[in-house]
Amino acid sequence: MTDGDRSRADDDLDAVELEILRTQLESVAEEMGQVLIRGAFSPNITERRDCSTALFDADGDLVAQAEHIPVHLGAMPEAVDAVLAHDPRPGDVFVLNDPFEGGTHLPDVTLVSPITDDGDIVGYTVSRAHHADVGGMAPGSMPAGAREIHQEGVRIPPTRLLSDGEIREDILDLLLANVRNPAQRRADLRAQRGANQRGRERVGDLLADHGGRLLGAFEAVQNYSRKRVEAELTAMPDGTYTARDLMEGDGVVDTDIPIEVTVTIDGAHLDVDFAGTAPQVDGNVNAPLSVAKSAVYFVVRSVTDPDVPPNEGCYDPVSVHAPPGSLVNPEPPAAVVGGNVETSQRIADVVFRALAEAVPGRVPAAGQGTMNNVVVGAPDFSYYETVGGGMGASSDTDGLSGVQVGMTNTLNTPVEALEAAYPIRVDEYSLRTDSGGAGRHRGGDGLVRAFTVETDATVSLLTERRRHPPWGLDGGGDGSTGHNYIDGESVPAKVTRDVSAGTTVRIETPGGGGHGEPEQ
Repeated sequence: MTDGDRSRADDDLDAVELEILRTQLESVAEEMGQVLIRGAFSPNITERRDCSTALFDADGDLVAQAEHIPVHLGAMPEAVDAVLAHDPRPGDVFVLNDPFEGGTHLPDVTLVSPITDDGDIVGYTVSRAHHADVGGMAPGSMPAGAREIHQEGVRIPPTRLLSDGEIREDILDLLLANVRNPAQRRADLRAQRGANQRGRERVGDLLADHGGRLLGAFEAVQNYSRKRVEAELTAMPDGTYTARDLMEGDGVVDTDIPIEVTVTIDGAHLDVDFAGTAPQVDGNVNAPLSVAKSAVYFVVRSVTDPDVPPNEGCYDPVSVHAPPGSLVNPEPPAAVVGGNVETSQRIADVVFRALAEAVPGRVPAAGQGTMNNVVVGAPDFSYYETVGGGMGASSDTDGLSGVQVGMTNTLNTPVEALEAAYPIRVDEYSLRTDSGGAGRHRGGDGLVRAFTVETDATVSLLTERRRHPPWGLDGGGDGSTGHNYIDGESVPAKVTRDVSAGTTVRIETPGGGGHGEPEQ
């Protein structure tokens, strides 16, 4: 199909047909996610749903996504761009996780598969899943004290996992030889391949039904979203807005690390500049630029109309700049595993705070501002969990309690599934009463997650808001800080320790900030 044919198909679409095609494309992405969740082995994917799926056009632009993990989805275009540089062919499936070449952090493994029509590549199906272990210096591949990316696991640049439809067993063997629990990794990769294949089949069905009009819809839905977001930005007051927030150490040292942002709204364009942010650090809280972009895109999606279809058009009016070699645009071989999960949260917080002056009614108080990453592992198992906390209150409602906020959208691991899969006994799982900030609308409460490790293992904690509380807004009170304990001893926000059987771990997560004066 020629470019001219596609352009005419785009022009011929009326509003009703465009809406039908858009929802059909989004349903393909959602079905891909269901195949991945149901087909995977690890509880981190099957129970917590720490995975994302999406469709892209032939140019690598996002067309449709499932409502999965913000930090995954906003960074996926970088992965497709990285694959396009390696001349993908029909029948290929590329695998990657390199944060400096399309990835976010090493546990997030991405598969990119071309969609073909009459032998031509017309798009890509993409899946990204957090694997419970990808090698490195500590089980679970999230060591608190990592100083370079090589300590965090096997690093995979865009590589053909399938060629001409056939799996490259030598590549798969190479990857699995560098991870713990290779049988589980194999099963999870197989589930991702199945998800991508289902997406290709479903798009093929739609092409059979709609022909070139479907490819015209790829661009049409992006144009529609772009216009909607531009209209939202145009309605905001032009101006320059600044904010500053802090990371609580990098896992190597405990010194605060500043993140500064300047947000400029100029008509239908929004520019975000991180000049003034700290240089990249020795520890693992460096966030690749793709992660910083994800956080910015999440904020933009949050303060504009939520009914705008999520695709590349939403992001075209937004530009993101960060100094090379900074905390939010590091250079290799920087350690980055905590940047994806913790620094991304702080980036979202600081951009929200900058926009609070521009669109105060749309910006909530700070949520817990951390994913509360807990990793327990040994040679024969890897348990990974992010623990929910308090959501910040908004101008018209209290914050939710005990939920994930910000850059993750995962569920918890049910106690029954956790205890059945791992040598871990859950001792307490409850709300932290009154940990949310006071206000006209109260912040949501955090959680308590306490458990006993029943075998010798390694425990890694990557957390935040243990020193600086989630901020309230418009006179609302701050949320409570979180706390980490191992055998009753208070431990830093970021720590990795070898523990013996019978060790207890207790995580108390932060509450969200309140909104408005409490007297109101």
